[in-house]
Amino acid sequence: MEFTDVVANRRSTRAFETEPVAAEIIERVFSLGLKAPSNCNTQPWYVHIASGAKIELLRSTLPEKFMAGQLHLDYPYDGVYEGEFKVRQYAAAQALYDSLNIAREDKVKRHEAFMRNFTFFGAPHVAFFYLPAEFGLREACDLGMFAQTVMLGLVNEGLGSCPQTALGFHAGTIKETLGIPDDRKLMFGLSFGYPKQEEPVNQCVTDRALFSDLVTLHDR
Repeated sequence: MEFTDVVANRRSTRAFETEPVAAEIIERVFSLGLKAPSNCNTQPWYVHIASGAKIELLRSTLPEKFMAGQLHLDYPYDGVYEGEFKVRQYAAAQALYDSLNIAREDKVKRHEAFMRNFTFFGAPHVAFFYLPAEFGLREACDLGMFAQTVMLGLVNEGLGSCPQTALGFHAGTIKETLGIPDDRKLMFGLSFGYPKQEEPVNQCVTDRALFSDLVTLHDR
C-alpha cells in the first residue's frame, strides 16, 4: 500500500474474524516493527503474543477477574483529562457509542461494550507490549514508536488492530498465564486479526485536530 493510505486506514478495530493470521505474516509485521527508532538504539521492548489455546484461556479468565475486582497493574492508570483533551475524549466515546447504537445514558450496554476489551473483541491474536522493569518515561516513548510501526505494518497486510490500555488492569494474570518474567512490566495490549469489515463499529472514525491547532512553525 501507499504510505499515506496505510496511515489513513489505521483505526481501532473492534470486531474481528476468527480466522488466524499466518505465522509468517505475524513474523514479517513484527520484524518490520523492530526497525523503529529508540534512544541510543536500546530497543527497550518485549512482546508476548497469545493465540490458540492461550488466548482462549485469557478470554475466559479476564472478564471474571475484572468483575471480581481482581486487578493488578504494572503502571498506574490515573490520567485525568481536562479542557480540549476532555472534549476529544468525550467526542471519541460518543462516536464509538453511536456506531454501536448505544445511548449515552444506557450504562448497561456501555459496560458490555467496555467488557469486550477483555475478550479482545473476538480477535484471534493479542500482543502484549512490555518494558524492562528498570525503564521509565523515555523508554515508554520508544515502546510507543515501536507499537505504532507494528500497527501500520498490520494495516499494510490487510489486518486490523486495537491498542488497549485496559488490558493493563490484568498484568498479574497475564504474566502468570503466559509465564512472563517478573522483570518485564506490561504497558498495554494490542488485539489484532482480520477485521469484520461489515460491522458498524469498524466504520467508526474519530476526528483529528487540525495541523494549525497542534503544530507551530517557527521560521521568522
